[in-house]
Amino acid sequence: MSQNRKPVDPKLLEILVCPVTKGPLSYDEAAQELISEQARLAFPIRDGIPIMLADEARQLDDAP
Repeated sequence: MSQNRKPVDPKLLEILVCPVTKGPLSYDEAAQELISEQARLAFPIRDGIPIMLADEARQLDDAP
């Protein structure tokens, strides 16, 4: 079964903020994640829908 990646609405990306810090997010299209540098979290995007739950987020590594 191939992974079906739906595009994220650019308008939605403009208004979303990190649920932890209320800070800005950056979009990693390749990984299908929204990145919060302040919280060091990566929120997954599934079927074009950002999952903005801290429990679902991946902790970012400190290494580059």
